[in-house]
Amino acid sequence: MKLKVSVQNFDKALQSLKDEYKIFAPVEFEKKGTYSDTSVIRYAETYKFSNMCLDKKSHFSAKETFLPINEVLFYFTQDEYKEPKIDTKNILVFLRACDLNAVKRIDEIYLNNGNPDYYYKKRREKVKFALIGCETTFRNCFCVSMDSNIATNYDIAMNIRKDFLYLDIKNNDLNVFEGNETEFDIDYVRKNNFDVNVPEKVDFNYLVNHSMWDEYDTRCIGCGRCNYSCPTCTCFNMQDIYYRENEDVGERRRVYASCQVDGYTDIAGGHSFRQKQGQRMRFKTLHKIHDFKERNGYNMCVGCGRCDDMCPQYISFSTAIEKVSNVMSEKN
Repeated sequence: MKLKVSVQNFDKALQSLKDEYKIFAPVEFEKKGTYSDTSVIRYAETYKFSNMCLDKKSHFSAKETFLPINEVLFYFTQDEYKEPKIDTKNILVFLRACDLNAVKRIDEIYLNNGNPDYYYKKRREKVKFALIGCETTFRNCFCVSMDSNIATNYDIAMNIRKDFLYLDIKNNDLNVFEGNETEFDIDYVRKNNFDVNVPEKVDFNYLVNHSMWDEYDTRCIGCGRCNYSCPTCTCFNMQDIYYRENEDVGERRRVYASCQVDGYTDIAGGHSFRQKQGQRMRFKTLHKIHDFKERNGYNMCVGCGRCDDMCPQYISFSTAIEKVSNVMSEKN
């Protein structure tokens, strides 16, 4: 069903969903950014359209609403373990096409890569997605080049037109909005500010020791901000936390990790793979446009550009993809 809905009726419907759903959307937090006078836009629970920041790109992706940054898997004693209680509410997430396409990549990793991840599966089953139509592109976005500018696997989608919202409701569970039926197409980006030449085929053996990665040894500081803001990065560390009051009792957590940070490749015996930042950049780049594609038939990167936005050293991941393309062209 396609409806033209006023902002007032939109807010009224969100309030009616509040008992059953936790609703997440990008929210701007003033004075909470990297510097004291800057803002940060990230996902938070909200039930009013006026609280949603929909005219800017969020600094962090929607994945943290259903793949927590810090998640307790179970509590343990010497004799037994116990899973934490899971919130019974469903989750409705407002997100853009690139982030919704990123969910497909995360599902591929956690649900279709052998046995489904038990914890992710339980949470993921509760999630529904509301697509935000994109009228224009944002800085550093290259979603068109990554074929991620269009998404159709949504439960509800919306275009924003001043005081009215145009809703395409596919899931009857969300058919609670009052408005007038109308016809329209969901907005999507047709052209970014720049194009990225993504290689069709990558020769890993030719690239593994190529000099193109050497510049990142001095440029990258290994902060991991690119990974933490990325909608498709899914790596984590496991942590056992022992309580100070009783060191035989504690909890096991999984916490976001980054392939760019020291210690990520540490193994027993003190050995560590990919000690140079150039090697780590090579691993990340080829994983996004080669390894994942070899397994699943499409690129892992969705071209949201957040890695470029967030890097304190102004390292451009889209430029790294271009460099790979150029090297492959020279080889051929």
